[in-house]
Amino acid sequence: MSVGQEGVTRPSAPTEGHARSWRGPGWGFLLKLAVMMVVNALGVAAILSAYSARSWVILGVLVLLLVLADWIYFTRRAVPLKYLYPGLVFLGVFQIFTMGYTGYVAFTNYGTGHLGSMEQAVDAALIQDERRVEGAPSYPLALVREGGELGFAVTGEDGVVRVGTEEQPLTPVSGAVVDERGAAVEVPGWEVVPRADLFTDAGLQEAAADLRVPVSEDAEDGAIRTREGSTGTVYTSSLEWDEETRTLTDTETGTVYSPDDRGSFVSPEGDRLAAGWYVGVGFDNFVRAFTDADYAGPLLKVTLWTFAFAALTVLTSFGLGLLIALIYNDTRVRGRKVLRTVFILPYAFPAFMSALLWRGMLNQEFGVVNDWFFLGAGVPWLSDPWLAKIAVLWVNLWLSYPYWLLVTTGALQALPTETMEAARIDGAGRWRQFRSITLPLLMVSTAPLAISSFAFNFNNFTIIYMLTGGGPAFPGASVPLGSTDILISAIYQISGVSGGRADYGLASALSIIVFIVIGVISALAFRRTRKLEEI
Repeated sequence: MSVGQEGVTRPSAPTEGHARSWRGPGWGFLLKLAVMMVVNALGVAAILSAYSARSWVILGVLVLLLVLADWIYFTRRAVPLKYLYPGLVFLGVFQIFTMGYTGYVAFTNYGTGHLGSMEQAVDAALIQDERRVEGAPSYPLALVREGGELGFAVTGEDGVVRVGTEEQPLTPVSGAVVDERGAAVEVPGWEVVPRADLFTDAGLQEAAADLRVPVSEDAEDGAIRTREGSTGTVYTSSLEWDEETRTLTDTETGTVYSPDDRGSFVSPEGDRLAAGWYVGVGFDNFVRAFTDADYAGPLLKVTLWTFAFAALTVLTSFGLGLLIALIYNDTRVRGRKVLRTVFILPYAFPAFMSALLWRGMLNQEFGVVNDWFFLGAGVPWLSDPWLAKIAVLWVNLWLSYPYWLLVTTGALQALPTETMEAARIDGAGRWRQFRSITLPLLMVSTAPLAISSFAFNFNNFTIIYMLTGGGPAFPGASVPLGSTDILISAIYQISGVSGGRADYGLASALSIIVFIVIGVISALAFRRTRKLEEI
């Protein structure tokens, strides 16, 4: 401020420092603003999707996460959370939620035939029991699509073209053009699929054959279905749903199917409909894993082999890696660096590619292993139960020993030379030095890695799936398990991901059991390794 001649106080002219005090938002803020705009857009889209699906719990969690993200990154406080929050979100989504949902599924009968709610089971039962209405006329029909959604354009006896999809009943449309057969060739708002495409595309043929379009909002009126894609007729179900009594009645036989506490519709004679819904079953899945005659025997064999596979893999790969490390740690060996590189090469190849390569080499008919080393004898490496186990152990040894070669080489080079020199002065031989000094000192640093290697091989799905597929199958078994399956591959087979009947509840229960087993073994092993540090 300054005082003029008249004594009036006037504002001072801005100085150069004041002019530079405000430069507007920096590039960092603008970048953060752009990132948060993207985050908010994705968050709102996810929230709207959860709202459409009526997933209220997920919707609430998404709203909470989005509000927290905006507060954390637009406040000057909570600086540590700006770095921790993304990791915490990913931990919650990919670890805690996954484990929690697995635990939830383990206490349900979720699986083939029990995949939805009771209402969905009723719809599925009505669809599965559909039969062509006797005497129903065949209507000219065209397959139409809008985006990725397929539908039917059906020309009725009155000449009106009606269009519907699996979710929307037939509705009259105006402006449609039909050919001499009466089939629609132009439908406003829809693309008519050319008949040539329908005949040449097997996937499109299957989709058209599986498609059913309700005639009206009333499910009892039936649905239009087609066999060849040019004509359609009405199909109705012989089952009738009673909303009040919550029963399904077969109108042809009079059999009444009532819901039970296991998520199925059951007749008085004990017959069950294929369509059901998932419900809580308590600890039944855990009990079934140990008591069900179909699963108990095969799972016991799988469990024993899993422990043997993991333990033998660690012992053999550690032993071979340590042996090679001891040989090439000797300064008298020439070309040590080149030779070490050669021995480490198996570790550089992806495990699934190596397993596929060995699968071809161990083939009984044209594999190079039989041709080169067994004079063309057809040794069934992958079809005999015991030979398949040996093959799996051998291939996993080939893949695993380079890791232990690297680890033990580094550990050997880190051993104190004074201790070794003192042992030599005291007259200890090479074996005594290795047994009493080298190996105990190595175990101090490698024992935790051996425990983690055991846990990894306990769940080594890749080598089993890509080399043997878990086979050969147990003779006479009614479950899809084989001689080389370990628990993780058995869980995969039971889950039905590769085809067949899925039992997600039992698979989730076994996953929890495997998690507990690995946790207990690791905890006990780590407690034992603490004693090595006292050496």
